[in-house]
Amino acid sequence: MKNIYLILLLALCACIGCQWNFRTADEECKKGELVIERFDRIELQYLTTGDFAALQQMKTMYPAETRILIEDVLQLGMVDEPDINSRFLLFFQDSTLQALMREVSVQYADIEDVNVLLTDAFNELKRLLPGITVPRVYAQIGSLDQSIVVDDTLVGIALDKYLGADNAIYQRYDYTERQRSTMTRDYIVPDCLAFYLLRHYPMSEEAADSAALRHEHMGKILYVVNKVTKRKVFTNDEVANVEKYMKAHPKVSVEQLLNAKNHQ
Repeated sequence: MKNIYLILLLALCACIGCQWNFRTADEECKKGELVIERFDRIELQYLTTGDFAALQQMKTMYPAETRILIEDVLQLGMVDEPDINSRFLLFFQDSTLQALMREVSVQYADIEDVNVLLTDAFNELKRLLPGITVPRVYAQIGSLDQSIVVDDTLVGIALDKYLGADNAIYQRYDYTERQRSTMTRDYIVPDCLAFYLLRHYPMSEEAADSAALRHEHMGKILYVVNKVTKRKVFTNDEVANVEKYMKAHPKVSVEQLLNAKNHQ
């Protein structure tokens, strides 16, 4: 795809075993941390062993996440269908998906660095947009479909979409060099922010029907992501135009920018 904002538009785990330390929501609030919940670990346990106890954990501890994964991401059917468990298990017997799961378990055995960056980013976003709700964030393993899924207060990260630009499976599936450059660990936090902002600041119907307005709206979203992460993650003409506008209008808030129909 030619532009990163098009990628963003189109693209729209509980811990297993005593070796993992599960942090409760209360503990996270006390520390002011946003900790990615390891739903992917329970998912991996079920998909690699067929352990019914792991499946029960998925459905009781993470009912919304399980439904989103099965119904929306994988599109296997309704989560309450009689044979959905066997369909879910069989789907992941594919050799490519097995390889993705192994790679995720290695590369993301430790995600504390991502937790720190995510916490800092959402704290800054909350400072700029006091009315926004900080979401619960969880990790999952998909099937190279969506990288980030969002609900009003929930963000799911498909770790299989962030295994590195040189990943052999990505190359085999003909992802372009431009696409693969964004399928890295460094893009997890920016993508979470971008998709979550799009959920809460969607483009107008007018913008949806106009390529120029779509590009402008995405420029605003990606400008805010750059500002929040304090990095030039996304660079294109639309982002540059928004940055120029905001420098010329220092009294315009991020809230006003995102709510405005046109920043020109």
